[in-house]
Amino acid sequence: MRRRGLAPLLAVGVTATLAPALATSTASAAQTGTTQVGTAQATAQAAAPTSATAGALEPYVKQKPKWRRCEADQPAEYQCATIKVPLDYRAPGGKRIDMAISRIRTTTPDKRHGVLLANPGGPGGPGLDMPLQLKNELPESARQRYDLIGFDPRGVGRSTPVTCGLEPEEENWLRPYKKATFDKDVAWARDVARKCREKSGATLKHITTRNTARDMDLLRAVLGEQKLSYFGTSYGTYLGAVYTQLFPGRADRIVLDSAVDPARAWRKMIQWWAEGAEPAFDRWTEWAAARSEKYGLGDTPKKVDRTFWDLVQRADEKPIEMDGEKYTGDDVRSMMRRAVFSVREGTDLVVALKKAAAGRPASAKGLPDPAGTRRPAAGSADVPSDNMTASFWAVVCNDNSAAWSRDPESYRRDAIEDKGRYPLYGDFASSIKPCAFWDRSVERATVVNNEVGSLLVQNEWDSQTPLPSGQALHADLKGSRMLTVLGGEGHGVYPSGNACTDGTVADYLTTGTLPTKDVTCEATGDSGGGAREDRKPDVRPGAPLPQRSPDRF
Repeated sequence: MRRRGLAPLLAVGVTATLAPALATSTASAAQTGTTQVGTAQATAQAAAPTSATAGALEPYVKQKPKWRRCEADQPAEYQCATIKVPLDYRAPGGKRIDMAISRIRTTTPDKRHGVLLANPGGPGGPGLDMPLQLKNELPESARQRYDLIGFDPRGVGRSTPVTCGLEPEEENWLRPYKKATFDKDVAWARDVARKCREKSGATLKHITTRNTARDMDLLRAVLGEQKLSYFGTSYGTYLGAVYTQLFPGRADRIVLDSAVDPARAWRKMIQWWAEGAEPAFDRWTEWAAARSEKYGLGDTPKKVDRTFWDLVQRADEKPIEMDGEKYTGDDVRSMMRRAVFSVREGTDLVVALKKAAAGRPASAKGLPDPAGTRRPAAGSADVPSDNMTASFWAVVCNDNSAAWSRDPESYRRDAIEDKGRYPLYGDFASSIKPCAFWDRSVERATVVNNEVGSLLVQNEWDSQTPLPSGQALHADLKGSRMLTVLGGEGHGVYPSGNACTDGTVADYLTTGTLPTKDVTCEATGDSGGGAREDRKPDVRPGAPLPQRSPDRF
C-alpha cells in the first residue's frame, strides 16, 4: 500500500490514522523527559524506570542482525533481518516477539549522518519496503546522509503478526447507521472483539503505538546509533510524536507528513474524517460547477450538490451497476468521501455514476473501493489475510480505550446526530466499532507535549488528517516548524514535485536545520487540483462547516 494511503481503513485504505502510558510512574518518566539516557536504559526508563528492567534489556541491545538480501528479485542492496523485542516492556524477561527490519546503506560513508527510519501509515501498514521508496523519493544530497531503515511495526506483516481470524465481510467496518440493522452491527462489533481476543490472546493488548515507539528505540540501540531520524506519514506522524515524547533526547531529524492530532486519537480522529469530508465536498462542488461545460454536473455548486444527492437516492432505490458490481447509496457516499481527496477524482466518480445510472457505458475501474476492504497482495504466506485489519483494531482500541464508550446506545445517538451534521460520512464514522467491546488498555493515552525539533508538512485540503489536525500537533510539538501547502489537496504531501515543499523537506533532512519560522508554499500542478483560484479566500478546512442536509435525510 502506498504511503499515502493509510492502512486498512487505513487512510483510505484507510490513512491514516494511539499511545497509552504504562503505569503512573512510567508515564511520569516518559513525559518529564527523563528518558535521555543510553542504549537499553533509555528504552527501559520509558517502560518502567528500574535498573532491573534496564539490565533485562541488555541482551536485546547486544543482538547482531543477520542481514540478507530481502528477495531474489529485489536489489542486492536492499537487505532484511529479524530481531527480538519484548512483548511487554514492563517484563522484558518474558515473552519475546519478532521485529522485521530492512535497510539500504548509504554508498557514501564519509557523508553519513546516521539512520533514517520510516513508517508509511496505518495503523496496520507494513513498512519493510520503505527504504526502496525513500531511495527513489529523496534527492541524492539527502540519501547520502543516511542508512535508510524500514520495519513492520509489532503485530504487522512479518513482525509476529496478529490475527482475528476474520472473514472478508467481517473486515468491512464501514457500517452506516440504520435502525433496522443496528442490532446486527452491534453483534458484528462484539464478535470481532471476541475473535481478536481468542485468536491473539495475551499478545493483543501489547500491540500499541507506545510499544512500537519503544521498539524503535531498541532498534536504534541495536544499530549502534545515539539518535534516530525519522519520516512518518499519516498514522506515522502519531508514532513519531509518541517517540519524541518518550525519547526526546534520542530524536534527531523528524519529518511528520499529514499529521494526526494526538488529543483525538482514535475515535475522534475517525470522526474527523466525516468533518473533513464536508468542506472537501463543498470545494468539489465549486470546482465542478466552474467546469460545467466539460463535465455536465451543474453550473452552480448547489446544482452539482443536487446531482450527487440525486445519484445517492437513485442508488438507494435501485443500486447503480458498473463492471458487474452494484453500488448502493451508502457505497456512493463512502466512495465519494475518499474521492474528494482530489477534485478531479471526485468529478470522475460522479460522471461515471451518472452515466451508469442512465444506462450508458461506464466503468468503476480506478475508483475507490466502497467497502474499503480490498486486501493488498500478500507479502508472505506467513502473514494472516486479516492482519492489517487485526493490527489496526489492536492499536486503535488499545491506545486509548477510555475514548470508546461501552454503551452501544451512545453510538446510535452519535451516528444519528452526525448523519445530520455531516451527511456524506457522519454515520459511517460515528456508528458502533469493535472498540466498544475491547478489553481495557493496560496503559493510559500518551499526552504529547515537548520541545523536540521537527518539521510538519500539511496540505490545506487534506480531508483525512485535516489542516486543524496538523496545527494541533504543531502546538503540541513546541520545537516544530510547520509547512502548509495552500491549495494542496490529498493525503500525504512528500514528494509532490513542488520545489517549495520538496526542497524544504530535503534541506532539513540534509542539513538538520529547521526553517527559522513556519513555511507557506503554494500548490503547483495537480497538487492543487487547479482549484485554488475557484475557492473563496476565507474558506478553510478549519472554518465552521455548512449545515448542509439534503432533503432525503
